[in-house]
Amino acid sequence: MIVLIFIYLLALVCWLGSVIFFSFFTAPVVFTVLARPDAGKVFSVIFPRYYILGYVAGGLAFIIAIYLLIASGGPRAWWLASVLTIGLALGCTIYAGIVVRPRVDSIRSVSEEANPDPATKAEFDHLHHLSVMLNGSVLLLDLIALFGTAAALAPRG
Repeated sequence: MIVLIFIYLLALVCWLGSVIFFSFFTAPVVFTVLARPDAGKVFSVIFPRYYILGYVAGGLAFIIAIYLLIASGGPRAWWLASVLTIGLALGCTIYAGIVVRPRVDSIRSVSEEANPDPATKAEFDHLHHLSVMLNGSVLLLDLIALFGTAAALAPRG
């Protein structure tokens, strides 16, 4: 059981750490150092790997959290909260990576032209905003899941 909890925690914190590192270090630095079109090219290479990490780590954490919810003795409310928040975070990650990212990639170059089509630029801006909101949601949900896990694992009494 300890090995399973270790793998669960490792998956959860790797996922959370990647979101924190990307959001607060990678993105700001890339957009500071590179011109917007070049930064977009960098992110089109980073994002597939970023989302794969989220799918794998989030999926693993979700599956193990479900097992721990079922296998845990005593009150299960904290495990249930962790399962639900990890599930929501995984859903956000999957939607962002499978639905939003490909559409952003397909219109990125058009939106960065000298005189972009206003409708395409507006769609890009909307999708970018949606992507940022989904990423922020994953960050918050993962933090809640980590707190729920700490509460579930805390000694009773």
